[in-house]
Amino acid sequence: MSPTSAKSAFDAHDPLGIDDLLSDEDRAVRETVRSWAADRVLPGIADWYERGELPGVRELARELGGIGALGMQLSGYGCAGASAVQYGLACLELEAADSGIRSLVSVQGSLAMYAIHRFGSEEQKSTWLPRMASGEVIGCFGLTEPDHGSDPGGMRTYAKREGSDWVLTGRKMWITNGSVAGVAVVWARTDDGIRGFVVPTDGPGFSAPEIRHKWSLRASVTSELVLDEVRLPADAVLPEGGGLRGPLSCLSHARYGIVWGSMGAARSCFEAALGYAKEREQFGRPLAGFQLTQAKLADMAVELHKGVLLAHHLGTRMDAGRLRPEQVSFGKLNNTREAIEICRTARTILGANGISLEYPVMRHATNLESVLTYEGTVEMHQLVLGKALTGHDAFRG
Repeated sequence: MSPTSAKSAFDAHDPLGIDDLLSDEDRAVRETVRSWAADRVLPGIADWYERGELPGVRELARELGGIGALGMQLSGYGCAGASAVQYGLACLELEAADSGIRSLVSVQGSLAMYAIHRFGSEEQKSTWLPRMASGEVIGCFGLTEPDHGSDPGGMRTYAKREGSDWVLTGRKMWITNGSVAGVAVVWARTDDGIRGFVVPTDGPGFSAPEIRHKWSLRASVTSELVLDEVRLPADAVLPEGGGLRGPLSCLSHARYGIVWGSMGAARSCFEAALGYAKEREQFGRPLAGFQLTQAKLADMAVELHKGVLLAHHLGTRMDAGRLRPEQVSFGKLNNTREAIEICRTARTILGANGISLEYPVMRHATNLESVLTYEGTVEMHQLVLGKALTGHDAFRG
């Protein structure tokens, strides 16, 4: 048999044959999440986005728990124990529906649950993780402050000891899930350095007003956390993960999900543009027949599937225990930048229709403006890589 006779037909949706790298279980996870998103998110997402709300978020969380998507990369305590690649595929499918839905899952699993799983006591794990994995309890992660985003070391939220108790005072900003969370993982300064605290949200002094008037991540709950002398017992502190090492390791896991998720938004826009170009006629023939349109589609496909291949490579490294934070920065920097460019190019192919919510393109483009900068701005990841490449720390230069 000649080499050419064994070749399969070219697949416009998988031009590099990346599916060949996936196991049957990987594909099953992907299809489960894709089907859920198609049934429960896509029919209403344009309306939710236009209204600036995510209705039924607690019900959605329970459904996500039911398919094993919450904390799925963790083991034990009701978590699915999925591989990093499977978690990444889930993030891709969720963000192909909407970045806000993937953010809900990322904050729940990669930030709040991961922090408790990695740094919590056995009592904290057994108390919170099973209920968070099922979606009964939604979690949030309080690190960013109004005046301290990229520099979390400058945080002002403070926890002081009063007898055996801790008393927390401060504010956190841009907190996904904050207003619907039953538990918050909050990072604060103490006399002994930065520590993490598991904070039930129903206690006196805790409030989470929702942030309105957003033009990005509109179908997502985003809040401020206000801690007005919130009193916690001694066992509320996370026993491990003191200093910035703790929250930064959580962020690395969340960034990994973004590497995959951003390609989901890009895929949605690419497929919308490809389908539109084949159907829309100008000057007596489909847009897809014009050289400039084909050039745009080719460039979009190249960056999209390079990004998916990069995400898969990082996932296999994470599964092997060999993934470095600098490599996560590499992926987050590349894939978010390329995803937003793919969305913008798709908008040009759709023309005026590209700004309509009948198509996903403008919604994804505005969402990606947030994804581009949260969990580390472009500049922060450039400097992470710059330091790794040169050996010189330019963060404070």
